[in-house]
Amino acid sequence: MGVHITVRRRSISTATALAVLFSSAALVATTAGTAAADSSKVLPVASVGDLAVDGVHKRVYVSDPLGGKIVVTDYAGTVKATVTGLPGVEGLALSADSGQVYAAVKDSDRIVSVDTLTYKQSASYALAGADAPANLEVVDGRIWFGYGANLGSLDVSGAEPAVTLGLNTGVNFFYGPLLLGSDPSAPGVLAVGAGGRLAVYDVSADGAVPRVVGDMDTDVKQIDLTPDGQQVLTSWENGGQGYAFPAYSTTDLKQVGRYPTDAYPNAIAVAPDGTVAGGSSSWYEPDVHIHRAGDTTPVREYDFPNTGNSSGADTLADGALAWAPDLSRVFAVSVNSYGTFSIRALTDPAKEIPTLKVSAPAGGDRAEKLTVTGKLTSRTALPAGTVLNVTRTDLESPGGKALPAVKTKADGGFSFTDTPPAGGKVTYKVAYTGDAAHAAATGSDTVEVTRKKTTLTLNRNGKVYSYGKDVSFTAHLGTTYKNRTVAIYADPFGADKPKKLLKKARVNSSGNLSATVDMKRDTTVTAVFEGDARYAPKTAKSTAYARAKVSMAVSKHYRTGTIGSRKYYYFRKNTDPVFTTTMNYYQGRQQRLQLQVYYQGTWYEAGSEYYALGADGKSAVRLGAPGEAGIRARVRSSYINNSSGDNVNSTTHGAWKYFTFTN
Repeated sequence: MGVHITVRRRSISTATALAVLFSSAALVATTAGTAAADSSKVLPVASVGDLAVDGVHKRVYVSDPLGGKIVVTDYAGTVKATVTGLPGVEGLALSADSGQVYAAVKDSDRIVSVDTLTYKQSASYALAGADAPANLEVVDGRIWFGYGANLGSLDVSGAEPAVTLGLNTGVNFFYGPLLLGSDPSAPGVLAVGAGGRLAVYDVSADGAVPRVVGDMDTDVKQIDLTPDGQQVLTSWENGGQGYAFPAYSTTDLKQVGRYPTDAYPNAIAVAPDGTVAGGSSSWYEPDVHIHRAGDTTPVREYDFPNTGNSSGADTLADGALAWAPDLSRVFAVSVNSYGTFSIRALTDPAKEIPTLKVSAPAGGDRAEKLTVTGKLTSRTALPAGTVLNVTRTDLESPGGKALPAVKTKADGGFSFTDTPPAGGKVTYKVAYTGDAAHAAATGSDTVEVTRKKTTLTLNRNGKVYSYGKDVSFTAHLGTTYKNRTVAIYADPFGADKPKKLLKKARVNSSGNLSATVDMKRDTTVTAVFEGDARYAPKTAKSTAYARAKVSMAVSKHYRTGTIGSRKYYYFRKNTDPVFTTTMNYYQGRQQRLQLQVYYQGTWYEAGSEYYALGADGKSAVRLGAPGEAGIRARVRSSYINNSSGDNVNSTTHGAWKYFTFTN
């Protein structure tokens, strides 16, 4: 019977190069930067009572009342030591020489001293009669502490420690614990507040004399004194004026200023130069707000990330805000919804963050002049003539090449011209180094500079080869500038074989580079020139084809012989011939078995069928015996691209096997 045979016709497409036109609109890059990066580390604490910063040894002390310990970190937040055995430890204060950190141990009614070199307890001072000391300040060498709604002091300068209690005589604080505030630059002044009452004391070796007493909000979490001793700042105000950090005169406690903020203010810390850091417990707003003295608009704000599982971000722990003495950082402790605390070092807090915009043409020609413009702006205008450093990065100078510096105009604008020596991606980076009031900033923009075209060819495209033949593919590279390197890749058909680099090397003096492919599958070979400073990248492809490996074995015959010039296998008329095909295996592959019968000088189709190959690449087919002698036939196995279950080889027909039946 006749059988229609479909033969695959391979269609090889040629890639079409499309020219991409860029608009002439400028691309603008804006970057604002700081001199040092903010850092954050998880703290191994269950609570936070207070922070103290040792600027001499660059250490931060964090008290953990619930954990009964003090954790010591470096400025990056890495834990350096842990001081344990301090139940309910809260307030911390640093000695004037940074040699000791004093800690109020509330649950044992004492103050301990920790050596800042060894992190060991160097002394322990019992406070007989002082129940639950909480907050500490060191003023003129004496340690002042609040216990409940009362004020006391500890003097360790003599041969024996001297404890004085009840120093808040004449001032009735509604309830404690007392909040204390002082500043090393304001000797003899101590601010004390709690339960709606605020007082300023003149303190000395003889005791404490109230200078002025007044009222304040009951929800204050922290108070601090300005370096000139003229103002007391608190961390809460909402008496109809909104949330803020109010400032009160230490002379009469009249409000002399306020720094508006978001809900809910919970920390205040004044730097040695008077810069104010205010903290707020805000899920959806910034958490730390930096103000220059008297300026109601913050110069910087920090918004904590969300490291928990709530919709709002991490928040600032109450009162957990402190300055580094050199003003390089503000330290804050945040807490997330899991109750995990992190210490955050916020760098260059008092510096404005300038914005530096750089705008370059979208494209240009190599060796042709182009103009780059930009603008440097900040909250406080920078003076005309501010110097900006310029760097060009391109294929000739991948590490960057310094160009002449440029100066700003009165409005912060600037421009410069350059003639790019290299084509391709050219990046212009402009940098401002910053000053005492402004952080560093950078900006950049990129120009696509044209390059010449070269030629790259690859032979063997469309050729068909026997299975397993080693075929040499040769790439030819035309004129270039400096780069004469070509890479040749082979990508065999089939998802199980990845693209592979065959060779990457410099072409020979004729511009040629060759690589050999073992042609067991149809294969796309790609040659790649990566380009150089004057010539654009180029790619060439060649797809060559590999036949399948097909053979057939015949069995169950009783002899072989020739009929004419053909070798025939002889079978008894009642014997079933067996034909075993062997083919290179691929998952899901089938072989097509085709049968033809000879009659009166012509071969006629008798049918064909597809049979699956085993994992060993074999397929055995038993043909039914005809039951009569004199029949001549032939059979062959074929791999038919796509029809045999895959397309990794080109259509291949095995040799015909001739057979006949006898009595």
